[in-house]
Amino acid sequence: MKFLHIADVHLGCTRYQLAESPRDFFDAWIDVLRRYAIAEKVDFVVMAGDFFHKRVVPPETMNYAVEGLSELRDADIPVITIEGNHDQKYTDSEYSWLRSLSTWGFVKLLEPTFTDGVPTYEAWDETARRGGYVDIGQARIFGSQWFGAQGNRMIPMLTDAIAANRRDGAFHILLLHTDVEGHQVHPIPALSVDELMRLRSVVEYVGLGHTHMRYEIENWTFNPGSIEVTNIAEYREDRGVFLVEVDEENRVTARHIDEYHFRPFQQLSLSVDGIDGPKELTEEVLEMVRREARPAEDGKPKPIIEISLRGRLGFPNSQLEVRKIRDLTAEITNALHVRLKNHTVPVEFLETEPAQTDEGRHRVERRVVEGLVLRDSRYKDRAGSIAEAVIGAKKMALGGESPESIAEFIAGKQTDAKASEKSAA
Repeated sequence: MKFLHIADVHLGCTRYQLAESPRDFFDAWIDVLRRYAIAEKVDFVVMAGDFFHKRVVPPETMNYAVEGLSELRDADIPVITIEGNHDQKYTDSEYSWLRSLSTWGFVKLLEPTFTDGVPTYEAWDETARRGGYVDIGQARIFGSQWFGAQGNRMIPMLTDAIAANRRDGAFHILLLHTDVEGHQVHPIPALSVDELMRLRSVVEYVGLGHTHMRYEIENWTFNPGSIEVTNIAEYREDRGVFLVEVDEENRVTARHIDEYHFRPFQQLSLSVDGIDGPKELTEEVLEMVRREARPAEDGKPKPIIEISLRGRLGFPNSQLEVRKIRDLTAEITNALHVRLKNHTVPVEFLETEPAQTDEGRHRVERRVVEGLVLRDSRYKDRAGSIAEAVIGAKKMALGGESPESIAEFIAGKQTDAKASEKSAA
């Protein structure tokens, strides 16, 4: 048996508001399907959430979705999927766009049934186009939902529900959209490894999505990473898809693949300390670009380049030759897009040396929030924990978490902070 495991396609992502972005995400996805699903003649494809980038799907994005899924349907390759946090339906509607695609026969959207908060599984009903698990040859595939901060509470119940629906001799797969402890890049509480390991008694393969970088746990849990880069902070991460083969003894061989069509990114950083004027700075930036930037390659998409300025700027920001730097960098590299980010600050605000390494958005956000908290001396000893609570609560709200879950998260952070204060005392 052979199948393709993909996640976090994010069709419709408008990265940096570039007109080319939606096409980039489609091109990466369709190339993966043609190379590693259709050409490899897989038995099925599993998608572990965040197929779309937003709940509201533009017509162009839906066209892309139908085009790719039609090629798989024409090749008689079924697509099994679950909803990620970006795919969820609105609270006043029974339908998400993935639900519609399932109703139209393009995918099989799997999800458990809940009664009084307890999940159960029902077999896929081809007529109703609904179900919690489906059999394809040797495999029995179970779905789940986006549980957010409730993941640790839900896993024991999912384990029991799967145990009640196992098939003798089958290769059992669970699709799960979640961060896992030790691998997450978000401040929202992740699924603990201990809770994840509960599933080992009932499934032979956990197919993850949500975290945009590749990792594996004990040749049993697999997260392929996003197919494309949704933000330049991710560009160094290993990402791609898993092509998985399972023998008659249910032994797994998973090959991670990152050879397909995608947009190259590069992030460059320059310390401006000691540079006295705008013309000198422009020359320093362009010299760095000539020395370090990777120019566009024939036959491949043009790159996106971000240049970050850090340190103490010795002249007003208004004198920066922003347009000249962008235009000449694009001329030198033939880049699709050049971004210039000014992280410089006045010397009186520099309390520490500026970071000389890449800084992800979540780290920048935390640093900014901590700085705001530190303005109130009452909270100076808890700035880190307060910043983590603020950022986590924001992400939970944007992800559609309930007010009760957000309040529980904040209360947990407050308890952790008090415990830390006691141990320090």
